[in-house]
Amino acid sequence: MYTFQNDYSEGCHPAVLEALTRTNYDHTSGYGTDPYCERARALIREAFGCPGADVHFLTGGTQVNQTAIAAFLRPWEAAVCTNLGHIAVHETGAIEATGHKVVTCPSEDGILTPEMVRAAVAAHPDEHMVKPKLVYISNSTEVGTIYAKAQLAALRKTCGELGLYLYLDGARLGSALASKENDLSPADLPALCDAFYIGGTKNGALFGEALVIVNDALKPDFRYGVKQRGGMLAKGRLLGVQFEALFAGGFEDSAWLSIGRYENGLAQKLQDGIVKAGYPLLVRSPSNQVFPIFPDKLVEKLAGEFKFEVQRRFPDGQTCIRLVTSWATEEAAVAAFLKEI
Repeated sequence: MYTFQNDYSEGCHPAVLEALTRTNYDHTSGYGTDPYCERARALIREAFGCPGADVHFLTGGTQVNQTAIAAFLRPWEAAVCTNLGHIAVHETGAIEATGHKVVTCPSEDGILTPEMVRAAVAAHPDEHMVKPKLVYISNSTEVGTIYAKAQLAALRKTCGELGLYLYLDGARLGSALASKENDLSPADLPALCDAFYIGGTKNGALFGEALVIVNDALKPDFRYGVKQRGGMLAKGRLLGVQFEALFAGGFEDSAWLSIGRYENGLAQKLQDGIVKAGYPLLVRSPSNQVFPIFPDKLVEKLAGEFKFEVQRRFPDGQTCIRLVTSWATEEAAVAAFLKEI
């Protein structure tokens, strides 16, 4: 059976596995204070053009989002995101569990706009309500779309005018930056965001994300929050080893970006073939997630040969499914799927 279920269920990219195996017997200090983490931090700062940024390694996306947002906000402050935002839909109330409300804005394509942010702030005018303070976006989004530089710059301008932080969830940032439609450079992220994280779990690592904090006001004592929320891995070097392997050799030639290019290429073949076969899409995606809409009977048939997630069911006998490619997806899987439809 071929799988398009997600981009993190396989082990890890061979470059990461080789690095973990090669360093397996090394003895280092713990909790991210080892030479591997230091070298990985340096590579990330160089790749994203942010020499003064703090870089913290954590094990997963929900952990990063919860730890960061709880640290950045005062008790009465809230995060703003689309109704598709990961922190609003797929993190089991992790942000709310820290005492911070998530204010959502309807969005069909997953993109948050300045108008949405302004409306959310206007709807919370005084101390009888929570105070929006942080704007949360994902790139790529939960439906595979990506932010253009102009869109991100417009959000930055709005956040500056309203006194909000701009925080970017980069679980699939490798796919976003590797997209042929992307016009963001790595250096644009620290220039426009107060903080962002670089996904490893969904981009070739066994596990791990790298949180980059740019805004100096958000840096002090962050490791206290990491420790308190259970994110300070004793074997922290395992995160450093992986990110050093993913970013070695310069950004353009890195395994991290190469993975994005590879999975995007297969996803676009898949998407183009689906459209050519006459089926509609929930939204056109330039990244590694594809959202075709098929008749229910075809979905049932495909489920016997392929693994995938159901995104949405429609009352007219149609179902939108999600197909995701990864570093481990084979050309044969794409060819088999297109043949089946």
